[in-house]
Amino acid sequence: MRIRIVDAFTDRPFHGNPAGVLLLDSFPDDTWLQNVAREVNHAETAFAHPLPEGGEADWALRWFTPVTEVDMCGHATLATAHVLASTGSHEGPVRFATRSGVLTATPRPDGSLTLDFPTAPLTPVTAPDGLAEALGAEPLTVLDTGPQVGDLLVELADEKTVRGLTPDLRALGRHSRRGVIATARAEDPSAGHDYVSRCFFPNVGIDEDPVTGSAHTALAPFWSERLGSPALTGLQASARSGRVRTELRGDRTLLSGRAVTVIDGELLS
Repeated sequence: MRIRIVDAFTDRPFHGNPAGVLLLDSFPDDTWLQNVAREVNHAETAFAHPLPEGGEADWALRWFTPVTEVDMCGHATLATAHVLASTGSHEGPVRFATRSGVLTATPRPDGSLTLDFPTAPLTPVTAPDGLAEALGAEPLTVLDTGPQVGDLLVELADEKTVRGLTPDLRALGRHSRRGVIATARAEDPSAGHDYVSRCFFPNVGIDEDPVTGSAHTALAPFWSERLGSPALTGLQASARSGRVRTELRGDRTLLSGRAVTVIDGELLS
């Protein structure tokens, strides 16, 4: 069967966040899915198969890290929509049936794709004991991002602090179900982004995720309120880096970006 590696939330190969994508006739057993994701060894591998016409969704979609299945993944959804559009497997908007409900991806005339995801509910919490030491920086604000995202959103003093983080990942993993999103206002908005972030997910086998769509369902409402605009651009300041355009629409968040196929091969087992 065909397997593709797609760099998501970027228009350049070897940037953004890579995801494995497999289009199947149906889902094999979970052990096989997990083994393939472990072999691919990217943050997520997406598995999709077409659904009968006339239902609420067009394709079923699941996401696996190298160690576990996850409830929501933005970059692997973008990568899957890119494969469907670029191969002619599906035309126009596509509806995915997922653990997080029906998620829609819409191709745009400029070649980008827009995902329609649920907005993460944000609840202010007291910084857990040891969080500052584990992160290596003092939090200004800490929020819980709800059950689907499963992270702590931590606001830090400035962009320089976010970029310079070298956290204790083992200690960081004790403070949330998936991990920690560290963020700050952009130092220079004229550089093309309104805020920066980095995402550390040691509890699902991802020390630092290059570009995280699901995290932006929490970053969008946080920064839209702070900056007074529903439409913003976030820069995830990982080594690979990538930009996510966000638009807050109440209980839904639109995430827009591009994707590039870098490997198109054959899975033999």
